[in-house]
Amino acid sequence: MNDVTQLSELFLLGEEEEALKFVRNYLNSHSYEELNEQLVRPAMYRIGELWEQNKVSVAEEHLATAVCEFVLSATEIRAEDNDGRLKAMIFAPQGEEHYIGLKMVAAMFREEGYAVRYMGPNVPLDAALSLADDWQPNVVALSGALAHRLPVLKTYAQSFTKLKHGPTVLIGGRAVTLANYGEYSVKGAVIVRHLGALREWIRTGKGSNDDSTLSTG
Repeated sequence: MNDVTQLSELFLLGEEEEALKFVRNYLNSHSYEELNEQLVRPAMYRIGELWEQNKVSVAEEHLATAVCEFVLSATEIRAEDNDGRLKAMIFAPQGEEHYIGLKMVAAMFREEGYAVRYMGPNVPLDAALSLADDWQPNVVALSGALAHRLPVLKTYAQSFTKLKHGPTVLIGGRAVTLANYGEYSVKGAVIVRHLGALREWIRTGKGSNDDSTLSTG
């Protein structure tokens, strides 16, 4: 049984402590980014595929997601709170229930020294705009899991690009890897297709040499 299968089975069985121990052992020889890209994300994708094939129940899928969230929260690397840090607001639009990827993104921004407001999934646009107007984040990161969520992501992104303080709007999640994003692109928004591209953007303000991983509308 490989690492991805083993972790996904621990998630499905609700084995919080064993899953946490497994992940902490993995982190002894891997980075947090490798944990997310090579272990946690594939494990959750496998669980999603099992659910689609009716091999696990909705209850088991929800249990697995809860255990995954617990493990990510317990292993998250948080930067110390310093005045004057750049700020990132991270969430998914109303109707979007997936949030594991959001937590990975929030953890990465914290690792890189940002102050983070992680708002989770299913956030109404008016509420998100109100918080952004008040807190004035440098970055607003949006995520969608399914291709049919792209029109909603576009609506949210357009709204945030119009804020007076001019935050950078990032759009990511599985949705932007599944579809041709062309008709949903938003002028000034940055499309991020995987965590490595996000890390590169945070550190340099631009993408890697592979243009397929990051682009601007």
